[in-house]
Amino acid sequence: MTIKDSIFEDIREGRLKPGDQTPSEAELVETFKVSRMTANRALRELQSAGIVVRRAGRGSFVAEPRPIGQLIEIRNIADEVRSRGHAYRARVVHNVEIRADAERAALLEVGLGTRLFHSLIVHHETEFPIQVEERFVLASAAPRYGERDFSASTPNEYLTRVAPLERVEHRVCAAMPDTGMRTMLGLAEGEPVLMMTRRTWSRGRLVSHAWLTHPGNRFELSAAFSVET
Repeated sequence: MTIKDSIFEDIREGRLKPGDQTPSEAELVETFKVSRMTANRALRELQSAGIVVRRAGRGSFVAEPRPIGQLIEIRNIADEVRSRGHAYRARVVHNVEIRADAERAALLEVGLGTRLFHSLIVHHETEFPIQVEERFVLASAAPRYGERDFSASTPNEYLTRVAPLERVEHRVCAAMPDTGMRTMLGLAEGEPVLMMTRRTWSRGRLVSHAWLTHPGNRFELSAAFSVET
């Protein structure tokens, strides 16, 4: 039996469950009497197939079933994760007040020097980072945004309350992440991401511009709608 077949069988028979650590390269070398290169290749192929995820310095783990995010419906990511029966947590990298420079002013269609908030948050499902949320928010529309503890509640929850949604724009693309993004999402070099750009309006003005970045091999987006005839 090959390494891949053995791990597949362990998963199928329930001996390995989502989130469990798989045997290390050294253990695979010893068990299957193969070279380290062969063991490494088997794990890389399992990773490419979405069966395992690899964490630098920690090893390989059985992948969770691929989460499905809602593309059209604006849902709170914490609620999505919990609806799948998994634990949710967030790590706030920063949440600061800034003044709009030319680039940020263009994002939110405001004048130079306008007060904005800039937040960067890593959302986790069980132990795995599933989304990096970078968001610019118009301070006049959500004046207490910079004071919020977004490890306890999400930006979506707060903005839905203080700036009720009236319009949204989405754009989704695949991309290769830079080093900082790879680190936050725990990705190996060469792994792609799925990036959603989301702009939202409330009370006739653009109030938020966000980039929602997901691991490309562990996440998919879906949408369903009815068509009137």
